[in-house]
Amino acid sequence: MKNLLFIYNPYSGKGMIKENLSDIVNCFVKHGYQVGIYPTQQRLDAKEQVIHYAYQYDMIVCSGGDGTLNEVISGLMELPERPVLGYIPAGSTNDFAQGIRLPKSMIEAAAVAVNGMQISVDIGGFGKKKFVYIAAFGAFTDVSYMTPQEMKNVLGHPAYIIEAVTKLTSLRTYHMKVSYENGDIEGDFLYGMVTNSVSVGGFKGITGKNVVIDDGVFEVTLIKQPKSPLDLQLILGALLGMDIKTDSIISFKASKIIFDADEKVPWVLDGEYGGSPKRVKVVNHNKAIKIMSGISKK
Repeated sequence: MKNLLFIYNPYSGKGMIKENLSDIVNCFVKHGYQVGIYPTQQRLDAKEQVIHYAYQYDMIVCSGGDGTLNEVISGLMELPERPVLGYIPAGSTNDFAQGIRLPKSMIEAAAVAVNGMQISVDIGGFGKKKFVYIAAFGAFTDVSYMTPQEMKNVLGHPAYIIEAVTKLTSLRTYHMKVSYENGDIEGDFLYGMVTNSVSVGGFKGITGKNVVIDDGVFEVTLIKQPKSPLDLQLILGALLGMDIKTDSIISFKASKIIFDADEKVPWVLDGEYGGSPKRVKVVNHNKAIKIMSGISKK
C-alpha cells in the first residue's frame, strides 16, 4: 500500500472535520493508502510535521483554512523532493480552493485529493516566507488574523465583514517604491496585493482578468488613497469587476516585485500575519507544488 499523511486543523470551519473524519480516512483507505493522521496542536505545527516526516509518505493531504494550507506548503517548499499534495478546505472563505475547483463537501474533496486531476501551481516567496495565493498590505488586511476564531466558527464569512467595519476609522496610507521587471512605481498606497487566485475574500474578479495559477507571474494591484467619496466608489466598483476606469488603481503582472517603504509595513500572507518589513522581495516560484484539483480530466 502507498503511504498518506493526513494533517488537519481540528478547529477550522466550525470544527466540521470531526464529523467527517472517519469517512475521510475511509475514502483514503479505499483508494489504496495506508494513512497516518495528525491533528495540529499549535501554530506552525503543520509545517514542522511536513519538514520532518513528509519523506516517509507518497502523498500529503491537509484539511483546514488558508493558514493550514500555507503551513503545509511552506514545509513542502523546504524539501528537495516534494510529495503530491491533496487539500480538503475547511475554512471560512477558501479562495484558493475555489480556484482549483475543489468541492465544498469534505467527503467529495477527500475523493478529489486521492483521485482528482494533478496540476502544478506557482508559489510565492516573500523574503524567507512563502504564500500560496495572496500577500497583501494596507486597509483591512489585518481583519483575517485579528478576527477571533470563535467568531469565525459561529458566523463564518460575515465575521470578517463585522471586523472590517470596526477598522473604517483607522485607514492610512504607506509611501513606498514598487519595482518590477517593467519599471518602478512610487506613491502613497492605501492597499496593495500580490495574488495568484481568481478570488480574494470570496469576491471573484477582484484580482483581474485572465488569471492563470501556473504561468510564472503574479497579479499585482496597488490602490492609491481616494481623493473623494466618489473616487472611493469608483475604486470599489472597479475591484468588484465593473468596467470602471480610475487612476487610483494600478494593476500589472510580474514575477519579481520589490517593495521599498519609508516605514515598517504590516503584511498578511494567506490570511495570517506575515511580518512588518520596510523592504521585501516577492518572487514567483513557477509550478513549485503538485496538487490534486477538481478540474475535469480530459
